[in-house]
Amino acid sequence: MSESDSKHTLVTSEDLPSPLGPYSAGVTLGDLIFVSGQGAVDPKTGELAGPDVASQTEQVFKNIETILKAAGSDLKHILRCGVFLADIDEFSRMNAVYERMMDGHKPARTTVQAGALPMKGLRVEIDAIAYKK
Repeated sequence: MSESDSKHTLVTSEDLPSPLGPYSAGVTLGDLIFVSGQGAVDPKTGELAGPDVASQTEQVFKNIETILKAAGSDLKHILRCGVFLADIDEFSRMNAVYERMMDGHKPARTTVQAGALPMKGLRVEIDAIAYKK
């Protein structure tokens, strides 16, 4: 993590793909962690984790977990998620992986179909708000 100013801190990790724009993967303020929308890019290859929403949702959660660990938290401490799908008809397939990755934890959540996602072939993007352990 690197200090941005006296109130908030940017969360960084070498184990994450580079953001697609001028933003941080995560930002902390006090005990809160704000995770930017994460796509399904595998940081080892720089490519999408797979063509389908299920494999992409799993990679999205791996990326979110990496950010949360770098900030001193984990998936069990998520308070809220925003889920953006390329196609709302893939809701049940995304939801099955979401439920497995969250392992019984049920934060508040919004799920919408997005008009477009910022990478060709991207089926899902998820952002989160969590707190430090």
